[in-house]
Amino acid sequence: MKEIRSAKGGDKLPDPETYARSYQLEALEKAKRENTIVYLETGSGKTLIAVMLLKSYAHLLRKPSPFISVFLVPTVVLVSQQANVVEMHSDLKVAKFWGEMGVDAWDAAAWRAHVDQFEVFVMTPQILLDCLRKTFLKLDCIKLLIFDECHHAKGRSPYACIMTEFFHRQMESNQSSSLPRIFGMTASPINSSGADYKKEITRLETLMNSKVYTVQSESILSHYIPFSKTRIVSYGDLVIPSDLHNCLEDNLRRLKLQYVSNLEKELEDSSYVASVERKISRLHDTFVYCLSDLGAWLATKAAELLSASNSDSCSFFWGEVKEFSENSTRKFSKMVYEAFSQYITEDVQLGADLKTSVQLGLIAPKMQCLVQCLEEYREVKDLRCIVFVERVITAIVLQSLLSSLHQMSGWEIAFLVGCNSNVLQSQRANENNKIVDAFRRGKVNIIVATQILEEGLDVPSCNLVVRFDPAGNVCSFIQSRGRARSPGSDYLLLIKKGDKSMENKVTEFLKSGEKMREESLKLSSKPCGNLDSELSKECFYLVEKTGAIVTSSSCISLIYYYCSKLPSDRYFKSSPRFVIDANFATLHLPKNSAVQVVSAEGKGRLALKRIVCLEACKKLHQAGALNDYLLPHSDSSIDDDDFDLHYDSEVCKEEQPDYFPGVLLDTWSSFAVRGIYCCYMISLDKHGSNRYGHTENIILALSSDLGSDFSHYSFNLEVKQGLTVSLQRIYNITLTAYQITMARRFQTSIFSLLMDRDFSKLEGVMSQLLAFEKQNSFSCPSSKEVCYLLLPCKEGRIDWETITASTIFLNKISNKTAEVHHLSSCEGCGLVQTKDAPFSTCMLKNSIVYTAHTGLFYSVDGFLESINAESSFELRKGESVTYKSYYKSKYGIDLTCASTPLLSGRHIVRPLNYLTRRTFREERGKSNKLVELPPELCSVILCPLSVHTLGSFMLMPTIMHRFQCMALASALKDMLWVRFMPNVDIPSTKILEAITAKKCHEEFSYESLETLGDSFLKYAACQHLFAKYKHHHEGILSCKKDKLVSNASLFHMGCFHNLAGYVRLEEFEPKKWAIPGLNSNTYAPTSTNNVYTWGTRPIKSKVIADLMEALIGTSLSSAGEAATFLFLEKLGTSIRFHGRGTAERPILRKPEMFVNIKELEKLLSYRFNDPSLLVEALTHGSYQMPDIPRSYQRLEFLGDAVLDHCITVHLYGKYYPAMTPGLLTDLRSASTNNDCYAHAAAKAGLNKHILHASSELHRQITTYLQRFGDCFSGSSYGWDAGIALPKVLGDVIESLAGAIYLDCGCDKNTVWRCIQPLLEPIVTPETMEYNPIRELGELCNQKSYICSYKTTVQNGMLYVIAEVQAGGTAITEKETGPNRKTAKKLAAKALLKSLKEAKPTST
Repeated sequence: MKEIRSAKGGDKLPDPETYARSYQLEALEKAKRENTIVYLETGSGKTLIAVMLLKSYAHLLRKPSPFISVFLVPTVVLVSQQANVVEMHSDLKVAKFWGEMGVDAWDAAAWRAHVDQFEVFVMTPQILLDCLRKTFLKLDCIKLLIFDECHHAKGRSPYACIMTEFFHRQMESNQSSSLPRIFGMTASPINSSGADYKKEITRLETLMNSKVYTVQSESILSHYIPFSKTRIVSYGDLVIPSDLHNCLEDNLRRLKLQYVSNLEKELEDSSYVASVERKISRLHDTFVYCLSDLGAWLATKAAELLSASNSDSCSFFWGEVKEFSENSTRKFSKMVYEAFSQYITEDVQLGADLKTSVQLGLIAPKMQCLVQCLEEYREVKDLRCIVFVERVITAIVLQSLLSSLHQMSGWEIAFLVGCNSNVLQSQRANENNKIVDAFRRGKVNIIVATQILEEGLDVPSCNLVVRFDPAGNVCSFIQSRGRARSPGSDYLLLIKKGDKSMENKVTEFLKSGEKMREESLKLSSKPCGNLDSELSKECFYLVEKTGAIVTSSSCISLIYYYCSKLPSDRYFKSSPRFVIDANFATLHLPKNSAVQVVSAEGKGRLALKRIVCLEACKKLHQAGALNDYLLPHSDSSIDDDDFDLHYDSEVCKEEQPDYFPGVLLDTWSSFAVRGIYCCYMISLDKHGSNRYGHTENIILALSSDLGSDFSHYSFNLEVKQGLTVSLQRIYNITLTAYQITMARRFQTSIFSLLMDRDFSKLEGVMSQLLAFEKQNSFSCPSSKEVCYLLLPCKEGRIDWETITASTIFLNKISNKTAEVHHLSSCEGCGLVQTKDAPFSTCMLKNSIVYTAHTGLFYSVDGFLESINAESSFELRKGESVTYKSYYKSKYGIDLTCASTPLLSGRHIVRPLNYLTRRTFREERGKSNKLVELPPELCSVILCPLSVHTLGSFMLMPTIMHRFQCMALASALKDMLWVRFMPNVDIPSTKILEAITAKKCHEEFSYESLETLGDSFLKYAACQHLFAKYKHHHEGILSCKKDKLVSNASLFHMGCFHNLAGYVRLEEFEPKKWAIPGLNSNTYAPTSTNNVYTWGTRPIKSKVIADLMEALIGTSLSSAGEAATFLFLEKLGTSIRFHGRGTAERPILRKPEMFVNIKELEKLLSYRFNDPSLLVEALTHGSYQMPDIPRSYQRLEFLGDAVLDHCITVHLYGKYYPAMTPGLLTDLRSASTNNDCYAHAAAKAGLNKHILHASSELHRQITTYLQRFGDCFSGSSYGWDAGIALPKVLGDVIESLAGAIYLDCGCDKNTVWRCIQPLLEPIVTPETMEYNPIRELGELCNQKSYICSYKTTVQNGMLYVIAEVQAGGTAITEKETGPNRKTAKKLAAKALLKSLKEAKPTST
């Protein structure tokens, strides 16, 4: 026997096929042969038949098979339940889907990924229907299609649409071989009241193309499942005393009229008023029902429960509602409760004598009857009872009543209802599952439920089921009765005495099971008929490319869905408007729709609506507003047709190459024999005295010319008093191989000494260099390395005497005898004994020495003639000692040359980064002081080498690093501009700025150019998209623009062109500098001319995106707009300048009828060639009058980019390069925000000219003008006063800019001339105020505080609480505002003030 384990890891469960009942095996065999509907009682094991059928199809479904099986269930709560059953009893891979997962937004790729991974899809039918209509899924890929509760397949339900729109249509086209097997399950094939059984079963079989299977008689099932005993219980009429009833009803009516009247006064927006009025009317009707059918006490209880702010009853009753609507309904409920409580006071208790309560009208006789019925089951052990009611409110108050009665003590009672809200559906489903689980475990004894428990949910067998409200049809009756499956269980029907109609209906219901079974068996031998339904004949529109379809059934919902995706704001919602007159219908779509008016003829109001909507869907698709899947364009559905490049994911990685300019690379073997070398003079012009006093110029010798960018180039170093470095091309020189060897020895020794300051390392480096020379390495090929010579200079010529300085140390490590030399300028001098040998004084006082006892290097600049070993000096403690005794006591060294003068020397320090201001400081400690050195303890390392020459070489790592970066910039210039745009001249210094990140901490960075480039790219993209996509609304254009200019797109563009290696990310570290002639890096050639890689580094995608924007800014600032459009084309975008080519637009006759053209032209100092543009620029989306064809949204999209770029260019031209790199970004942010524009619009009085139809917008503008209109100054524009600044005002400034731009032939200068006066005074560095949120964030980062924000709602008001943890102290501020954004600013501002007053210590 096969066994499987339960999903929860419990006991082993027998495989269903092993113990399958006879009728289950019969049903399974029939389902394998043909499409089948299994009609069996609840609890008879229909789901297990479905599982067995799934297992028989498993070999066709197992991956990598392209096929799947779909298990459809009518409710969300059943998705998990049925999926768990399939997973428990099979090894198939099961996926679950419901609307709240966001599947509506999935595309074809997302569904394909799930098809590739899973074998069984369990979902609600609407999801499958939508996928079939969009062709994300096709019937061809479904092998088995299971319909749970298939009696729902009628009318235009999703079950019915799946079959008619797809299954039957495909079957009629002779493609039945690829259709899935259909398997339906139901406890009642009829789902209507008073129906012709034969006709309804035939209809279901025809629609499902399936034959019904059932057992011969109920007796067969009775062997396996128990059936309940049905009892009818009668109750009397409810008679509420007329005076009480009339008083309560009159109160209800009065309260409703009073509340609605007050509501109309409080709210100006008619749409809000109408919405709330509908809810209040529904609530009023609910209380009337409770009063009339349940009793006064329960009506009062309903009002109490629905008015409680901490109760879930309101959400269960209403579903998802807006906060204002919820507050309104609770407020009205509270008023009703207070009114009713005057008559039904708290001391009115429902005691043991329910008869008295009935006579007083407190409860209905039906309630008394229910309680009495339940009391009869007091002795039943582990009672499981379901009480079925029709309304949600009945379930809520009934549970409350039963829980309060002492007759029900000892029983736990819960209520269980469904939820119509998509948002709350999953949450409610979880709550319901918890209740059912508690019911299963005996923790809950009685559930008061709506029809949600009639089908689907796996509820354990009940002892008792009570129909408090009658079943609506046969199906409801059978399914609710099927819940009573325990042996000896009862099914009670509460019926009012004398209600013959209901008694007859119950009698019919009791006979219905056998009648349906009898008719099903009679029809079993007859084939399914041909579908002849209205659905099968309905019109449709098919997209040939994808097969997506929209029908008369789905077109109306598609039109509403399309409108919901159009841009809207808080003042209007995009929705269709129908005008139906006799046999003619006109559909008016919102002004931002690609198609605005569609008309059609037909008969019947609903038919006309469908005809005109289907025609609209067709036109919207043809206009491109609906894509080929018949979905509104979204971010994910926008094509990449605005890029000419196809990016390779391999080059778009976080690890990117680090480039090195090839002009500084060569092999030493070829360099040494080149003979002729290009020379540059590196001049060092000090602005004042520095530590080394005078600095000598240096000659740079290379194997090739650096190019025109280096012919005259200068920059400043950040040393004390300042220093200017100049590079000038001088002449070519001829050097022998020997001279190259000597020069290489010199620069290797001096740079090794400066960078490492380690004697053993210096000894090793020079020994290695000598070994290479002995092997005649110049004649051997070698790899590329940093290869150039830095030669000391004297009076404009190479100082060969200094270059020989390394000979002494080389002789020392080669064990050669040192010869006594004199400087060429020396006219005779004495000798002094050093540690190794006697040296002439002229050589020694221009040398670098090493003292073994300290392990330090010193530069010697002379003798201290008056000081020798016998001289005295004071220690720190004031004690006077001689140098001789000091060295003896401290180092154990005996000084023997007592009369020899001591040397004057200084510690040699490592070279620093002289490009950053962080090194602009005095060097600390002994490094700045002269040190007295006994010559006999000094080993001469480099000699002769003056302090001035040493000072120059200390600066060389920084200088050569700058030359290296300039060479990179020059190489980038050659690649991007010289090769493709030879007539465009871009300074390499500008490119160097564009590739330098802020973290380099140099005098410039790419931040300003990035801001400029960002604004131009946004402008260029927007004008291109506006002209190219004439029928797309602002939402689609914004999505395309965001994608086109996104960091991701710019990152891929930069990677595609291999630009990441050029960017400079970090400040220069001299210890990482590549010493020429002493470099172990590997330099690999690249596809880019004369650029090599010398490693990789992680670079964030945003850095590369910023680089791209900075390069665009470089092109714009140096070469102009036309060249930059060409540059964008070369980078691979399809962005073009469209000039005067404006989009076709509808002609507006007599525009002066709508706005005051002359006054507006005077205000703008501009005369419109096409005044229709001015009308469009002032038309808000809420103004849905057919006379004006468009709202301002497209013009706002264009004008936003144009105006942003105009302001950025203005600020860049006014403050660059004097401003700090980040200042332009801050000024731009402060000048181009919507608050700034809205403030300008209000100041200019543009609010008077806006065409709109929103009372909320009118109210907001009025409030703003009244409260803040007298003081139009400052950069906060009213938010600090807690005033909501209407966004529409800012939008109008942008749309006017767009209108002028189009009308004047795309001249931005004209736009700026017209709009600038409205924006004055424009923010300056002196008047700019920081956003308090940003200011608080920067303060917290600086002082290591922890900052947080949280939002709360109290008494209907929104609050933002800002908190800072500072120095162990929590400081909080709470502020409210018209919206969260303003409240957050106010809270941050208040907290900044508190922090400044408190001055907490830093943690």
